[in-house]
Amino acid sequence: MIGLNLIPAEKVIERLRYENPWWVSRQVPEVYGAMSRRLYFDLFYPYVVEKDVRRAVVLMGPRRVGKTVLLFHSIQQLIAEQVNPQQIFFVGIDNPIYVHLSLEDILNLCKKSQNLTQLANCYVFFDEIQYLKDWERHLKVLVDSYPDTKFIVSGSAAAALKWHSTESGAGRFTDFMLPPLTFQEYIHLKNLNHLIYNGNIDYGDRSVPYCLTYDVKALNREFVNYLNFGGYPEVVLSEKIQSDMGRYVKNDIVDKVLLRDLPSLYGIKDVQELNRFFSYIAYNTGNEFSYERMANESGIQKETLKKYLEYLEAAFLIRVLNKVDINARQLKRVTSFKVYLTNPSLRTALFSPIAETDSEMGNLVETGVLSQWMHREKLDLSYARWKEGRNEGEVDLVLVDHKKYKPVWSVEIKWSNRYFKQPQELKSLMNFCKANDFQNALVTTIDQTGVKRVGDMQFSFVPASVYAYNIGDITLKMKSVS
Repeated sequence: MIGLNLIPAEKVIERLRYENPWWVSRQVPEVYGAMSRRLYFDLFYPYVVEKDVRRAVVLMGPRRVGKTVLLFHSIQQLIAEQVNPQQIFFVGIDNPIYVHLSLEDILNLCKKSQNLTQLANCYVFFDEIQYLKDWERHLKVLVDSYPDTKFIVSGSAAAALKWHSTESGAGRFTDFMLPPLTFQEYIHLKNLNHLIYNGNIDYGDRSVPYCLTYDVKALNREFVNYLNFGGYPEVVLSEKIQSDMGRYVKNDIVDKVLLRDLPSLYGIKDVQELNRFFSYIAYNTGNEFSYERMANESGIQKETLKKYLEYLEAAFLIRVLNKVDINARQLKRVTSFKVYLTNPSLRTALFSPIAETDSEMGNLVETGVLSQWMHREKLDLSYARWKEGRNEGEVDLVLVDHKKYKPVWSVEIKWSNRYFKQPQELKSLMNFCKANDFQNALVTTIDQTGVKRVGDMQFSFVPASVYAYNIGDITLKMKSVS
């Protein structure tokens, strides 16, 4: 049964018993059980218990965002809902003991370990599935062969998982993307919800429900902390890790993706060149680039650059934002674009923490805000930049409805109170609004909230920290409804 594997079946079963302590204790390991649940748990768990549709759940996401913890929290909830603990199996595929075993082999050993004759009504969790070659083919066979068993798998190489699950698992897999922590989740994990209350802001002629803060200075302190350390649950909850971000995040997240995952997936020969390129992007997160400028500054050929950008975006390390003109039209030939880290704390890991008075703070705030929007996978965000004679300008964030060829809204992301005091200086934003018949737009500040009129235009100002919190809050509510 074990084929090429030289490890006796008894030893593998011993490992399975170690990984599944709830078979005896009815409890998940304390280290996981005591952790606060991510707010995404309530969205994920219904897929775990969904039995009407015969599909495996594929939990994807970057390294260290809490996928394994989410699986253990799901197991904890299953046990709380009176599912027989001996019908719940967890297997960490990254353990060398499972090398050369197929998923079918492992399942047979699971049955043997519990003296089961079949797996009806069982829940099987395969963690780090990407370590198994051709995992998607194996998993599809299991879904077809065990119609009464629920399979939940997770993996970190988002690029591989996304590609494989869509190519090979059509109709058999349900994808669930777990992104880095939102600022809202950060506040939740740190038990700081008392800083927030449900209020309203004025936007145009409407009063819009909006989460506001009792103490903007305290929220801003946490926002700066979030930008530096907040993308990963373990980092948020450990000052020890925060004091050594370079070793923890760089070694465990960046290096493993850049030096191992991507080279093995795409056959990248010069891993140090990819590493240098990512550092270059991370340092300049939020800046506008052209392929010519990138090639000149990084010393990497244009065609190679394009591939690296694709790979890094597929691995959920960066997000490329394309440019539109003043009328929100996308240019036929992509000449320039902006690149953002999907998680601002990656920059801290590679370089050093940023204080709220540092010159780089503006770009990091922009990156932090955009990283909240990235939790909405199908949102087509752009930035606007134009130059037509003397008329030139830029708007940080534009949502375009490409079916109607019209912008839906625009936002100017500032880490400054200057424009709250002098809104007439927002000339680019005013020109963009006029060109697109907008009466309203949103502008972020450091700590000012309110509405300012300039001519027939109305600008709603909110602190960047409050805006970031609300994007996460509204996104979760939207996902819960859908």
